Amino acid sequence: MEMEILETEINLSVKEEEEEEDVSGKVHQLPCTVKYNGPSSVSHYFKPKPTPTTGIQHSFFRGRNLLGTTLPIPHPYSGFVIGKKSFVKRKASDMSEEKNSSCWEVKAKFQNLTYWNHDTLPSNDDAFSRSFHWLSVAEALHKPVTAEDLVSASMALKKMD
Repeated sequence: MEMEILETEINLSVKEEEEEEDVSGKVHQLPCTVKYNGPSSVSHYFKPKPTPTTGIQHSFFRGRNLLGTTLPIPHPYSGFVIGKKSFVKRKASDMSEEKNSSCWEVKAKFQNLTYWNHDTLPSNDDAFSRSFHWLSVAEALHKPVTAEDLVSASMALKKMD
């Protein structure tokens, strides 16, 4: 049985000739699944309203009560909306390559997003908001070890003896 190998390329570089759209404030994570992939006039139907005192947003989706809050993407990270790259010029050799690879490009970027809960207030204990803590954990784990770190660890071990 021959296995087909797919190559994937995601280009996150900023294009000089066209600037990416900033969709901060327009990215929402809803607690549901929508089995549709295509254009829709979402802003016509989905109209979140902020609660003046708490900053929590309130909305409805398909009759279900939603409560949401906006979270900033921690610095230096960014969120990206990516889409399949459209090829303008196609050669016969490129078309065979295109079938075996997936090329993606940045369509827009964002620095915050709104996540929603059904009927419950968003909190720091929600799994979605807690997932952002992993960014600082990953950063600490992958931080390069310096000579000063080794000296201070060695000194701490000597004090323990």
